[in-house]
Amino acid sequence: MARIFITGSADGLGQMAAALLISQGHQVVLHARNAGRGRQALLDVPGAENVLTADLSNIEETKQLAADVNALGSFDAIIHNAGVYQVSGKLIFSVNTLAPYILTALIQTPKRLIYLTSGMHLSGHPNLNFNSGGISYSDSKLYVLMLSMAVARKWPEIYSNAVDPGWVPTKMGGAGAPDNLEKGFETQAWLAVSNDEKAKVTGRYFHHKREARHHPQAGDISLQDRFLALCEQATGVPFPTS
Repeated sequence: MARIFITGSADGLGQMAAALLISQGHQVVLHARNAGRGRQALLDVPGAENVLTADLSNIEETKQLAADVNALGSFDAIIHNAGVYQVSGKLIFSVNTLAPYILTALIQTPKRLIYLTSGMHLSGHPNLNFNSGGISYSDSKLYVLMLSMAVARKWPEIYSNAVDPGWVPTKMGGAGAPDNLEKGFETQAWLAVSNDEKAKVTGRYFHHKREARHHPQAGDISLQDRFLALCEQATGVPFPTS
């Protein structure tokens, strides 16, 4: 049995991954944006161990969330699932990029880290112009892939991977999204707990349990290091050296 924390698990793919993992006998701690959503999440996901609340667009709340996670003890895996789409560039950057950076840096390192990205990252721009205010969803998802790959390089003793869940019919994806919903949440759950040798890898990018083509500059070491330095500058949180 594994213990997993999942951000953004009050609804959508995060909630579905949580329910799947609980059905497999694992312990899951949920995360919601506020207390009301948290109470509802516990009703919607029977068997969840607990729920923690924090607005990931707020740096101080995100730091406190990391402290709250650590107060619960160690986790075997963390799924960085939370994300926003059709909102301002500032909000996209805060939730999709800075929040997973802060949580990665401050939470006691688990054995496995899974980051939700998107096939749209392929059209993201790796210029790291954080101060422009014009950061797109695609940019943010390229950045989180870079984070996943940087973590894999710097912490080789753990498994750190990124997942494109596909364009699936969730609240974010819309009712007409063409991809298979079940496959949209299976991969992150599989990476969190599976003993399949194909899941026990690091620094990879998956789509529906298969490695997929990713933006070539995501693996650029100098870009990754600059990205980490800029995240530290934006948040005041240094990336741990080990």
